[in-house]
Amino acid sequence: MEKGDFIYIDYIGKVKDSGEIFDLTIEEVAKKEKIYNPQVHYHPTAIIVDAGFVIKGLDDALKEMKVGEKKIVEIPPEKAFGERSAELIKLIPISVFREKNVDPTPGSYVDVNNIRGRIISNDGGRVRVDFNHPLAGKKLEYEIEIKSLIKDLGEKIKAIIHYFAGIESENIIIEPKDKVVDIKFIKKTILGADLEKNIADEIKKWIKEIEKIRFISEY
Repeated sequence: MEKGDFIYIDYIGKVKDSGEIFDLTIEEVAKKEKIYNPQVHYHPTAIIVDAGFVIKGLDDALKEMKVGEKKIVEIPPEKAFGERSAELIKLIPISVFREKNVDPTPGSYVDVNNIRGRIISNDGGRVRVDFNHPLAGKKLEYEIEIKSLIKDLGEKIKAIIHYFAGIESENIIIEPKDKVVDIKFIKKTILGADLEKNIADEIKKWIKEIEKIRFISEY
């Protein structure tokens, strides 16, 4: 694969040492391993190679693969979610949580200044929160398969929208004409100006034939 290729991939992501599955796209495997979640849409996911849609180690592996190929790759922490950092473990006054009516129970997750962390302890009026990524410091193993190359313009645009906004492709309508593309959503969706701009910038960056993007709302 080359940088900028749009592809569909299936994968199973595991923690190397424990074998724990932390992410996957295959419904049958989720059911077999008893981790199936009916709220999750299990299907091959669309990404752009070497565009930061997946972790660095996975991007590196994909560049060495071709369509239809399956591979198991080991990814060290520095090419996954980084090493654990003591600086990301913070002591926060319990009053911060009381102001937000949050019960800081050890083991639970909280958002502080839009950063997600796990509560380690709650003692003496101070709460110790770990803001390291849950997979920081862990070696990962991915079973990965490149299912197909995405060539359709609309599917490429939908892949970018899904990555940034989490909207499934069946809820997106793409209407390209010349170098302009109109984007509509089947369900009423408000992305906000900043997110729309980010999506538009990524579309123009990776799909050179598009020069203008319009988000269309109909009432």
